[in-house]
Amino acid sequence: MQKIKLKIANRVYPLTAQADQEEGFRTASKKIDIMIKHFEEKYAVKDKQDALAMCALQLATQSEQENISEAKVNEEVSKRLEDLNESVQQIIDL
Repeated sequence: MQKIKLKIANRVYPLTAQADQEEGFRTASKKIDIMIKHFEEKYAVKDKQDALAMCALQLATQSEQENISEAKVNEEVSKRLEDLNESVQQIIDL
């Protein structure tokens, strides 16, 4: 474990992270800062907390959409496997 400092929205956040997580933390913090700048420019957001809330909402929505999409894919794969299993079973029963 190592201590790192991340700057997000002009604030420094000290964290303890495993060496293999550091790059992910740094990339995520840069992504958040880019999103904040985007919201400040596009929507004339003046309050950093509002921009952070919008970032949190967008990231959480993306994550939920990915979960929903993954669940739909898993459901479709399961259905196809069941259909395939039934077809194979019918052939075996002949």
